[in-house]
Amino acid sequence: MAGLVGKVGAFLKSPQGRQLSQQVQRAAKDPATRKKLTDAVARFRGGGRAR
Repeated sequence: MAGLVGKVGAFLKSPQGRQLSQQVQRAAKDPATRKKLTDAVARFRGGGRAR
C-alpha cells in the first residue's frame, strides 16, 4: 500500500497533479458543488436530502 501512496504523492507534485489539485480546490469553493456533495453524502448515509 505504501507504493500506492508514494505514487499519489509523486503525482501531486508533478505539474499535472498541481493543476488537478487547483481544479479540485476551485470546485470545492463553489457553493453549487458543495451542495451536490453534501446531498450525495446524505443519500449515501441514508439520511435522505441534506438541509
